[in-house]
Amino acid sequence: MRWWWHLAKFLTRIGAAPTWQLRPVGADNVPLTGGVLLAANHQSFLDPLLVASCLDREIHFMARRSLFEIPGFGRLIIACNTFPIERDQGDVKGVKTAIERLKAGNALLVFPEGTRTRDGRISPMKSGVRLLAERAAVPVVPVLIDGAHKVWPRSRALPGFRGRIDIVFGRPFLSSRSDDLARRIRSDILALRQKLGRPPRPDELETVPNVESQARA
Repeated sequence: MRWWWHLAKFLTRIGAAPTWQLRPVGADNVPLTGGVLLAANHQSFLDPLLVASCLDREIHFMARRSLFEIPGFGRLIIACNTFPIERDQGDVKGVKTAIERLKAGNALLVFPEGTRTRDGRISPMKSGVRLLAERAAVPVVPVLIDGAHKVWPRSRALPGFRGRIDIVFGRPFLSSRSDDLARRIRSDILALRQKLGRPPRPDELETVPNVESQARA
């Protein structure tokens, strides 16, 4: 990794560990080399930094195009392996860039929910994640982010300075044509949270009836 990536990771970890009791679990499930798609639920603006700080390799990100228009900030996130994508509409160029980076052997973090949660609930995932996994032919690692919503909810301009955040990496798997990949990722993430002793809410189970069996697997 480049020296400044090491520095950013180090600063994030020493800041997040005591402030938010950051606890990574299962980071060794993420392959150290080769293309891999990290599919996480989305709780706060902190999520990309927190996930990246838990891993021993650089990762790439996609972000909404408007962020690249902020003076100075756009250049900063480009330097951090981030590329733009249009949300809520087909973005052929953004999807192509994502597939190219995966095929080049990079780890790419995506948030298939499409936006940050409003209430902490893990929402249904968008189906576009399957296109990335199949076109790039890379394994998928489900990632649970738990606690970041309480630290920095959408209703607040700045994060709080107390709380606990767990980042849990599930086992990698390859997508198959018979899979409803978006549904499987969500089900796996809910199962990871259940293993932490935090059962799904009733409104989450309505669309994922098999989460209990997955949690026992």
